[in-house]
Amino acid sequence: MKTTSLAPKSQAKGRKESAEIQRQTRLAHAQERAQDYVEAIADLISANGEARATDLARSLGVTHVTVIRTVQRLQKEGLVVTQPYRSIFLTDSGRNLASKAKAQHEKVLAFLEALGVPSEIARLDAEGIEHHVSPETLRAFERFLAKSKKA
Repeated sequence: MKTTSLAPKSQAKGRKESAEIQRQTRLAHAQERAQDYVEAIADLISANGEARATDLARSLGVTHVTVIRTVQRLQKEGLVVTQPYRSIFLTDSGRNLASKAKAQHEKVLAFLEALGVPSEIARLDAEGIEHHVSPETLRAFERFLAKSKKA
């Protein structure tokens, strides 16, 4: 009597699931980077009237080369426009993403500070949390903040 093993099929399914999780993680990291960049570009434009690659590199703590490569990707995604040796500008889509990212960051920061987290730590933590919080959790943060303001 011949027996068949389900292990190869199960292992193949596990590898596919793992690959999909890894793909989603890479996509999430790329989206985080895009949010950080457009938010920083918007802040530089607001503060200086322009966003130059060197200022963006300094603001994000990365190299000029990293900024150039990332800005090229953001340009392909329709979030920024730029020309060689010129400032970086946000498209409407880029401005919308920057606005959304900033609002999300401010909600997370306010929530952490309302919990009593010291401001310096809250700012650092909010930078990471803002990218991983679901819309449902953000709404819960908002409800908590609204209740805490009434109290």
